[in-house]
Amino acid sequence: MTLRTDWTLDEVHAIYNQPVLELVTQAAAIHAQTQATGEVQVCTLLSVKTGGCPEDCAYCPQAARYHTGVQAHKLLPDAEVLASAQRAKDSGSTRFCMGAAWREIRDNRDFDRVLGMVEQVNGLGLEVCCTLGMLNEYQAERLKQAGLYAYNHNLDTSREKYDDIITTRTYDDRLNTLEHVRKAGISVCSGGIIGLGETDEDRIAMLHTLATLPAHPESVPVNALVPVQGTPLADQPRVSVWEMLRMIATARILMPHTMVRLSAGRQEMPVTEQALCFLAGANSIFSGEKLLTTPNPDFDADKQMFALLGLKPRKSFKDVPEGATVLGRTAAVEA
Repeated sequence: MTLRTDWTLDEVHAIYNQPVLELVTQAAAIHAQTQATGEVQVCTLLSVKTGGCPEDCAYCPQAARYHTGVQAHKLLPDAEVLASAQRAKDSGSTRFCMGAAWREIRDNRDFDRVLGMVEQVNGLGLEVCCTLGMLNEYQAERLKQAGLYAYNHNLDTSREKYDDIITTRTYDDRLNTLEHVRKAGISVCSGGIIGLGETDEDRIAMLHTLATLPAHPESVPVNALVPVQGTPLADQPRVSVWEMLRMIATARILMPHTMVRLSAGRQEMPVTEQALCFLAGANSIFSGEKLLTTPNPDFDADKQMFALLGLKPRKSFKDVPEGATVLGRTAAVEA
């Protein structure tokens, strides 16, 4: 299947606004052509530095300016991070993501420590991902050299809606970080959040931006807002499964080889709703009791779901040819 990065906004609009069952059917057919059906990547996200963030993201309980009950802490000890990564691997995760509540990476001892964490987790045979805020080309190169496999930096919403949600960095700041990640040869993970008070047109515009980047992100998380008391968006209503299906199915059609991740909001979704999302093209989840600071299904619950639906975990480094060396490891040998 030919990959396109020249989608028009009208084309995305027409795909997204199909009758939902037709949209899901089309996405499921494309998923079957381009992905291993029944295979889902299991990822785990750990907050290695929580709270105290200077930004004003309206959805985020880690912003220092909001009173959300989140206790700020400095970088976790290396041993604690490595132990968490080992537990994640033992529970079936093949990607381990470390998040720090920073606006941007600074070239200091904390960043040096994160580089050491990346190297150690990479040594376990896990795909290592980080989400650390904005970074420059030099910092992206340092992360690559340490063994980083992927970098998450979400667009969050459309360019038009963005200033209603965040004022402490620009939309172009986000796009520039994605460019630095791609230039360093690191896998790009970038998606967004629905339920922020945006319109369907905002959702369509965000998907259009992602699908018309110079190369599609290798991973696109689709997050449903988890409202947190103390944030400006605390009273937003829960996103429906039909809204999630439209986002996931449209992302699958536009970016057929991308991992489409069913991310935040899964805690509120019964297995029946999650199954529909997998049918629509989702093939990646976060597993573990927390997503940074918000609740998430634990490993045992996800194992039961996998058994019920006949799903199997995707191996790490699957996109790398078997036997090839990636980041100092031999690919496709870890379960």
